[in-house]
Amino acid sequence: MRGDLVRKLAARGLATGGAVLAFLVVALTGATTWGLGLAMAALAATVWERRVRPGADSAAETTLIAAGVLVGYARQLDAGFDPALAATALVLLGMVLLTGPLREAGNREIRAANLPVRTWVPRVAARLSDAVAGLLAVLALAALAGLPAAVALVASLLVGAAAGAVALDLARRRFRPAAGGSAVTRALRRHQPEFVLHFSAPPGSEYQVTMWLPYLERIGRPFVVMVREPESLPAIAAATTAPVLYCPTLRNMDEVLVPSLRVAFYVNHGAKNSHCIRFTQLTHVQLHHGDSDKSPSANPVSALFDRIFVAGEAAIDRYARAGVEIPAEKFVVVGRPQVEAIEVRSQPARGLANPTVLYTPTWTGHHADTDYCSLPVAGTLLRRLLDRGATVILRAHPYTSQNPASARQLGRLHELLAADRARTGRQHLFGAAASRLTLAESVNRADALVSDVSGVVSDWLYSGKPYAVTDMGADGDRFTERFPLAASGYVLRRDMADLDDVLTRLLDTDPLAEARWATRRRYLGDFPAESYAEAFLAAARRELDPAWTPPTPRFATGTPLSSAT
Repeated sequence: MRGDLVRKLAARGLATGGAVLAFLVVALTGATTWGLGLAMAALAATVWERRVRPGADSAAETTLIAAGVLVGYARQLDAGFDPALAATALVLLGMVLLTGPLREAGNREIRAANLPVRTWVPRVAARLSDAVAGLLAVLALAALAGLPAAVALVASLLVGAAAGAVALDLARRRFRPAAGGSAVTRALRRHQPEFVLHFSAPPGSEYQVTMWLPYLERIGRPFVVMVREPESLPAIAAATTAPVLYCPTLRNMDEVLVPSLRVAFYVNHGAKNSHCIRFTQLTHVQLHHGDSDKSPSANPVSALFDRIFVAGEAAIDRYARAGVEIPAEKFVVVGRPQVEAIEVRSQPARGLANPTVLYTPTWTGHHADTDYCSLPVAGTLLRRLLDRGATVILRAHPYTSQNPASARQLGRLHELLAADRARTGRQHLFGAAASRLTLAESVNRADALVSDVSGVVSDWLYSGKPYAVTDMGADGDRFTERFPLAASGYVLRRDMADLDDVLTRLLDTDPLAEARWATRRRYLGDFPAESYAEAFLAAARRELDPAWTPPTPRFATGTPLSSAT
């Protein structure tokens, strides 16, 4: 996205420009103090660049900064040739040359969380560049303080010794692997996981996994989460007690897919899923991270999986409507377990006074044909809701900030709601306050929904409450053909010409109240509310053990959804 590109270019410019400027000031002027200060600022820029651009090679900038710091140190001491500084220079040169290869070698090693093994070497290898930056900052401060050159040498040797220990351990792992497998492999064999959740997605996508973790834990079998990007490891590890492994290479996967594993679950169609699907001894099950009428929800790649768990019959129809031919036996209707915490309103609520409205704009997508985002026209919508006395809960998609234009539009909506809250006292929720609520909590607080085409609409459908869907394309009457879920809601056109009529039906008359129950069954399955998640749990256990049969339920399986409370 454009915002990421701007940040990356800015980070690159600050790091490179700062390094060159710091060296020139120290080497060509007498402003040694200013030069050392610029060197520390340049070091901070290189660290920031590695955060913005993981894996960025800053060897050239670090070399320039190191040269500037050492020249400044020599000038501060004003003692001519100093053997300690010369030795420090050699140690620094060695670390600068080794940092990149060691980081790459460390990034090819497994990292583990929630497993009784220590994988400190890959973590240290990944942070060696930051350690060298910290060392150079210490040397710059020592130079400014006029400390003896021996201080610089000792500090450099300490960091160099740590880098050497990391290099030796990585070499041992590569050329003399342990006979019984790595410590991680041995720990996993003791853990005996029965299934793995494989996850690959850009940073910020961890919600796709965390929404499923509580239900995977309720299966009651040991499991492991495998992530393919290092940024995912901390957030997912904090959300579960199950082992979480970062496996960057196919060789890593060979190590951790231990014989006890029988099933692999997936929550998206990431390209790296194919790395795991090649393990044919596993049953591969696609869960998805939401149910919507978006085109990605009928991805032909789904045909690669042995099973496709879907929320309802509507999902199966969606593939057929898109011309994606998948054998019927691959589909398993399991409902959408995440909605079990949503309260159901079985009776229509018409003529709402001072309603609470949940607004959930989606993001712009990767391509123009998947851009369902209503943020460009949302100002008109929110102002009209405020005129009707509504309290608004605004939950934007996690990817919204990746598009600078969307981020600005969202910021203006926040300002609009903040101003109305100050004027009227209505407790609108947006920004950080809204993000602290789960989606179920947001749904339970609201009386009606306005959403773009997204999985939020399917989840909201469980509540039985009215909703409106924005039509941000040029489909006209064909909109509900492309997005059938919108037919049980109120369609809001892009030009907002029908806004007043839609809000009247949404908040006052609600003529589609009865039709939503039939749609609810098609999209979310016909499962009793008191044991809704059991459909998923039972299906998952059957995949783990085909001979397993669930206990006889104490309720009638034909309980109609419309009577659920």
